[in-house]
Amino acid sequence: MTLDVTDLQKTYPTGDEALKGVDLSIGGSETTAMIGPSGAGKSTFIRCINRLTEPTEGSIELDGTDLTALDDDGLREARRDIGMIFQEYNLVERLTVMENVLTGRLGYVSGWQAFRRSFPPDDVERAYEILERVGLGDMENKRVDELSGGQRQRVGIARAVIQQPTILLVDEPTSSLDPETSNTVMRLLTEIAAEREIPVLINIHEVDLATEYADRIVGLHDGEVVFDGPPDDLRDGALDRVYRGGDGDDTSESASVTDSASPDTAVPADGVVSADGRTPDRSASGGS
Repeated sequence: MTLDVTDLQKTYPTGDEALKGVDLSIGGSETTAMIGPSGAGKSTFIRCINRLTEPTEGSIELDGTDLTALDDDGLREARRDIGMIFQEYNLVERLTVMENVLTGRLGYVSGWQAFRRSFPPDDVERAYEILERVGLGDMENKRVDELSGGQRQRVGIARAVIQQPTILLVDEPTSSLDPETSNTVMRLLTEIAAEREIPVLINIHEVDLATEYADRIVGLHDGEVVFDGPPDDLRDGALDRVYRGGDGDDTSESASVTDSASPDTAVPADGVVSADGRTPDRSASGGS
């Protein structure tokens, strides 16, 4: 599978330019982390790929099919191949874990089957297998509103995986989770990418998680790609370009996560600073 994005632009009716001609190709089974300050265009980029947000200009080709040229029926079919994991989970809270996971198969059943929530036995069996894989093997009958944040995120991962997508798009999966659960979710995403041999594109604020788990880092600043390379190349100069729009070179030593903070940011004792230079508020546990 190959995703080729060419000259992607998004201008909102207000005149704000969220994306200014982004070019990016993703393939294989690599995990790509997209980092950048708030407002850089990261979420807009991911949402443009499956056209939850309509791009203004440019092309988005998935295995040679230009998604921007598809009509509603063609787009509905193409979205079967695009798994989406949302920051706010996008689960139906009154339904069970199993029912939520099986919504990932709605694109493959009739409207009547969808209304009755009636799915083929093979889909149900696969759902049990995936729930076991994401660590929720004994929770299929629990309502989603009884789950912790980390458990809900894993339900979202299972729902995306059961689609059998050719690419996974992940929008800030750790923003409301505690550090331990964040590591669990990132590890799970990278393992799934390797097991299923599909690429994963993750929009993430935490630079430390991005450099630990991703094979490739893409830095976005003000709607433009200003860094694209392996985590080891994300040095001080690169971080300066990503977060401050600077012109620093990359000759310095590799940056720690604390280096990405602004000079005025107080760094906590554990050294964890979010990518936009703010100390993340993780006092509310996301669970495991």
